Amino acid sequence: MFTATSRRSAPRSKVTCGKCPWTIFGGSYGVSNICRISLRLNLGRRPWPRRQPTENRPVQWKGGLGGVANPNGSLALPRRVGARPLVWRPPGGFALVMVLWTLVLIAFIAAHLTASGRTEIRIARNLVANAVAEAAADGGISAAIFNQLDPNGDQRWPMNGEAHQLAIGSTRVIVQLEDEAGRINPSTAPPALLEALLRTTGTDPGSADSLALAIGQWVGSTPAAEPQSVQAEYRAAGLDYGPPGEPLETLDELGRVLGMTPDVLAAIRPHLTLFGPPQPNPATADPVVATALAGMAPAAVAPSSPNQPPPDVLTIRITATAFGQGNARVTKTAVVRVGAMLPGGYAVLALGGGNRFD
Repeated sequence: MFTATSRRSAPRSKVTCGKCPWTIFGGSYGVSNICRISLRLNLGRRPWPRRQPTENRPVQWKGGLGGVANPNGSLALPRRVGARPLVWRPPGGFALVMVLWTLVLIAFIAAHLTASGRTEIRIARNLVANAVAEAAADGGISAAIFNQLDPNGDQRWPMNGEAHQLAIGSTRVIVQLEDEAGRINPSTAPPALLEALLRTTGTDPGSADSLALAIGQWVGSTPAAEPQSVQAEYRAAGLDYGPPGEPLETLDELGRVLGMTPDVLAAIRPHLTLFGPPQPNPATADPVVATALAGMAPAAVAPSSPNQPPPDVLTIRITATAFGQGNARVTKTAVVRVGAMLPGGYAVLALGGGNRFD
């Protein structure tokens, strides 16, 4: 069906198709560019060579561009002597391994981003719940102040520490009121009362006496006969300061008094205030203060203080605890003076979280 001339007899080998007038010049590797139309019409197969069975493959071919006919009428394309047969080799598994590791990395990144997002969402929810609870606690303090301003005295809450439950929005708030006059004011209390308080809370008599005297010298209620000797005692203890001789600004300042230890301060702190009268009110005092008042020397008289409010003005400690969504819980404490003589009827002396504002 094809006539071909050898490369030895002509400068360029060529193949003439028997079904069409095309004349195609062959390349150096045989008839790889024979007319595809003729091959499809006559051979009934793809024009490109495939690997043939061993019994139909020509073992050796020399000369022109001819081929070997198979028994089924197909054409076994010739190949050069010594040329390696065209064999399809499957690709290696390295690409598959790289794809799998890439998918694992992407899954790890997605899991990390998901976990981080959930944590941030949880933190944001907690912040929102705490903010709502804090606002509700402020609302509880305001409600207690307005309750004490009620002209009808029977509607006012008693200042005995009783819990009053309120609902502010969706938050539950518990409000407690205490008379600040039931606490001991270390800035104005006599040394005998401070000594009795120290003894009641567990301090030995000798340390209680010296520590009560040191507190009086620090706040100026008990002036020292020889101030230079007091300064020398502080320097001998390795301290570079001395008693200022002025009222306390915060209760933490008591920790700087000579002889005061953290345990002693923690024991007496719940019974102290900076806004009470020199002599606590026995009717509203807690059991520890009441015991200290009973154990105080009878001759001790509390000095008068010019900063004390008039008798018709009350000093109240208000504690509001708000319970929000989840485990949100906020406690705020305020010391407020309430009376008709004050501008607006009340004055906030201190406000903070828990009992750590003073």
